[in-house]
Amino acid sequence: MQVRIDESWRRVLQPEFDKPYFEILTSYVRHAYATTTCYPPARLIFHAFDACPFDQVRVVILGQDPYHEPGQAEGWAFSVPDGVRVPPSLENIYKELQRDLGMPVPASGHLERWVEQGVLLLNATLTVEAHRAGSHQGKGWEELTDAAIMALNQQREHLVFMLWGSYAQRKGQFINRRRHLVLEAPHPSPLSAYRGFIGCGHFSAANAYLQQHHLPPIRW
Repeated sequence: MQVRIDESWRRVLQPEFDKPYFEILTSYVRHAYATTTCYPPARLIFHAFDACPFDQVRVVILGQDPYHEPGQAEGWAFSVPDGVRVPPSLENIYKELQRDLGMPVPASGHLERWVEQGVLLLNATLTVEAHRAGSHQGKGWEELTDAAIMALNQQREHLVFMLWGSYAQRKGQFINRRRHLVLEAPHPSPLSAYRGFIGCGHFSAANAYLQQHHLPPIRW
């Protein structure tokens, strides 16, 4: 697998790339992309790391899988390309943004404006087979993304981690709460958004924390 990744992240993750599990993962993903339809496009598998350098991360939002329907996945958790219908979970994220900060609901689900400000939109699993949610779980991606989160936890200070849903909360349980702000809420999916995600106030809380530590807020 040719890893297209920002050099700052390459330095951080190179020890993982050199481990046996990553070689096995690489073989699995190559075979999957050669024999089935998988998302995101191969060039965007590491898009989260390539577009948001390690030293510029200010907020981390954890997702689980890439979108598994045609045209949706672009390598960033929750984001879809311009012109693609906004998925239900992102619709609820926008509803909470409107409620929390009074922002108008964007027409586009493309979250590049967040990424450019240091919001790392990281899925735990970076690839998926078409129409089969969770199909590439347990193949090694989780070990790599755990290493990325651990590096941020240990090498950076005053980051905001948004953990939505039990899966993200389990994945982020080792984050040092004294060193970073960890915000937890139910997942924004239609099944759980109104059980606590809507009303969580995470976006204003994140900006308040960043400003408290003399860092610029995110222009959500």
